[in-house]
Amino acid sequence: MPVEGTWDLSIATPIGKIKAVVELLRTDGVLTGTAHGAGEEIPLTDVAVDGGRLSWKQSVTKPMRLNLAFAVTVDGDTLTGTSRAGRLPASKVTGRRRTAPATTGL
Repeated sequence: MPVEGTWDLSIATPIGKIKAVVELLRTDGVLTGTAHGAGEEIPLTDVAVDGGRLSWKQSVTKPMRLNLAFAVTVDGDTLTGTSRAGRLPASKVTGRRRTAPATTGL
């Protein structure tokens, strides 16, 4: 199942919901990605797909310095799963893939 695209994520953390955008690209068969949120642009590491399961890691500095590990299941244009920061409890992650903007033949 293709996972490439731009995803709008919502992460339910103990300090409230955090919105982020993840862009996933496949170049020469290698899946890479970038996360955008809290004024940061962060490269994703260890991006992996196994069937409908997608996982990646990323480091953030806002609102605090954390190393996050994401594990989600992709179902069409939606994803659900968790984000874990070290020993902290897992946070629920939901997301929706953005559809390509409609083009008009003007």
